[in-house]
Amino acid sequence: KASRSSFLEGYDIPVKYITNWNDPRTWRSTAKTIADLDPDKVIIQWYNPTQGIPLNTIAKYLRKHTHAEILFDLHFVAAKEQSSLDARLTRMALQHGHSFIVHAYRTADELKALMPEKPFELTLDGRSEARSLVLGPRSTAGTDKRPRTRDPRPKTIIKLYHPIYSLFKPDPAFDKEAWKAQHNLRKHVFLFFGFIRKYKGLHFCIEAFAELAKQRDDVSLMIVGERFWRTVDQSKLSTKVKNAVFGTMKKLFLKKADDERNYDPLALVDTLGICDRTLVVDRFIPNEEVPPYFQAADAIVLFYETATPSGVESLSYNFKLPAVATRVGHFPETITDGFNGYLAEQKNIADMVRVMKTSIEQPIPRENVVEATKEMSWANYAKAIMRG
Repeated sequence: KASRSSFLEGYDIPVKYITNWNDPRTWRSTAKTIADLDPDKVIIQWYNPTQGIPLNTIAKYLRKHTHAEILFDLHFVAAKEQSSLDARLTRMALQHGHSFIVHAYRTADELKALMPEKPFELTLDGRSEARSLVLGPRSTAGTDKRPRTRDPRPKTIIKLYHPIYSLFKPDPAFDKEAWKAQHNLRKHVFLFFGFIRKYKGLHFCIEAFAELAKQRDDVSLMIVGERFWRTVDQSKLSTKVKNAVFGTMKKLFLKKADDERNYDPLALVDTLGICDRTLVVDRFIPNEEVPPYFQAADAIVLFYETATPSGVESLSYNFKLPAVATRVGHFPETITDGFNGYLAEQKNIADMVRVMKTSIEQPIPRENVVEATKEMSWANYAKAIMRG
C-alpha cells in the first residue's frame, strides 16, 4: 500500500531519477549530471553501507571534476549490525567528504574513529574556517570543468539534529476519545511506531507493557509498523542475486547472532496475554494515515537497544508527544529526563515499567515538548548547512 499524496506536491522542485544502486552505468551518469549543474554544495544522504561502492564512485568523480563542497548527511556511521565489511564500505565513500552533518555527538565520535588519521573541526552552527577555504578560481559560466580542490584538512563536522517532520499535520477535528473507543483503547495509550527492527527494542516495549498491565487496568499499547524484512521482494532476481552475494560476505564478516531475519517480537503479545490491551497494525502506514495514531497516544515508546537520531522521535515531536526512552545513543541529548520525556536504563525491564508508570502519574506538559524542540526546524537546519 502506498501513500496517495506526495510531500513535493505544490512545490516547484524538479526531480530527476537517475541512480540505480544495482546498475554501475548509472553511477557515472549521476555524477556527470550533478557536475554539469556546477554546484556549490552537494549533499549526500548516508544511511546504508551497501551503498558504499556506488557513492564512492559518485563522490570521487565530484571531488575531481567540480569545486563543490561534498557534504555527507550521516544517519549513522557504525551500522546497527556493524561488521568489518560495513566499516570498509563506509570509509570507502566517506573519505571523499569535505564536511559531515551529524545529529548526535556519538555519530561524530564514530566518524573520528573511522578515520583516525584525519583531523576534524566540529561546529554547531555551520561556521567553519575549513569550510570557507576554497582553492582555485570559481567558474562563473559553469562550463569550466577543470579540477578544483578544497583544503581537505581538517574536515568539518556540523553537529545539528533530526529536524521535526512538520509536514505531518495534526487533524484539528480529530476526536481522540471516539477514535480510542472505536479501537478498544483504554485511558492511557503508549505508541510504538515504525519499522520493526531488533535494535528498536519492541520486545522490551512489549515485556515492559505486559508488566505495567498487571499493575493497571487503564493502559493500552499500539504497535504500528511493518516488519522490516517483509519489505523486501524475495521473488525478484536482483534480490536473489544480492542475497547470495551479500549473504556470503556477511557470513565472513558478521556474527551469526546479529542476523535478525527471524526476529518476531509480535509473538510476545499472545504469549504474555495482552492481546486485549494491544492494537497491532502490522503494515506500511501511508502518510495520510499517520496522524491519528500519534494524536490518540499519550507517549511514544523508544526502548531502543542502540540509537541514532530517530525519525520516529522527530515525528512524535510534531504532535507534541512526550517520549519514554532508554538512556542510549543520542536520546540523552534530546530528551531531558522529567522535562520532555522520561529515560530508563537500557535492557532493564523494571526501569522501563517505572518510567511508563511515571509518565502516567506525572504526565509531561505538552508545552515542554514544544519548548525542547523549538529550534529544530528545517529552516534552521538548512541555514547551518549553507553557511561556510
